[in-house]
Amino acid sequence: MTALSVRGLSKRYGALQALRNVSFSVSSGELVALIGPNGAGKTTCFNVLSGQLAPDAGEVELDGRTIDRRPPREIWRLGVGRTFQITATFGSMSVRENVQLALASHHRAQYSLRGSLGDRYVAQADALLARLGMLEQAERPCALLAYGDLKRVELAIALANSPRLLLMDEPTAGMAPEERGELMSLAAKLARSEGIAVLFTEHDMDVVFGHADRVVVLHSGEVIASGRPDEVRDDPRVQEVYLGAA
Repeated sequence: MTALSVRGLSKRYGALQALRNVSFSVSSGELVALIGPNGAGKTTCFNVLSGQLAPDAGEVELDGRTIDRRPPREIWRLGVGRTFQITATFGSMSVRENVQLALASHHRAQYSLRGSLGDRYVAQADALLARLGMLEQAERPCALLAYGDLKRVELAIALANSPRLLLMDEPTAGMAPEERGELMSLAAKLARSEGIAVLFTEHDMDVVFGHADRVVVLHSGEVIASGRPDEVRDDPRVQEVYLGAA
């Protein structure tokens, strides 16, 4: 079943056409990689999907419901989670507290960053951390974590709103080679068991071709190829504008 549908998405910054008539879809339980050289439009596309930017033209639907031009908080509540290239956690708070905070926001609970969440949502937070192999570090401050573990915490935070769509922006950036495959295998397992549609950007081609079900290639704001990893890898234009350099 199609979870995300993107049709004719366009975005311009002055004279720069960042996105031009971009269309693709992601099904429930599917991992789709959005790749391309620097400046191809990947970040702009992600920012439109998550509400940071409004498109000039086109439509974005999540489970048949239009989500483009809505504010980020509303899009998050409708079931879009996101992780970022640079991890965004509260370093002075524990791993568990970071996830509790995301759960409190999901449940629209009243809280203060200067107060304490106490035992609210502890069971739910620990369940998420257990699935990501982080329960043993639940009480550690995020500032003391290794980078690979921070990525797992950020994934737990992104899963706190039970997303239908998970956007992962450079999920393995900064990670050791052996950690990259582990994180993406974990993301794939969660996506398929929970029926989550996953769209991710990535510069590591081993990660892309080793884990994506389909690959969409952007170049100068346009989709130049889309299909199974082997089809995209063998596409002459993709090899010319991206894979040769990558």
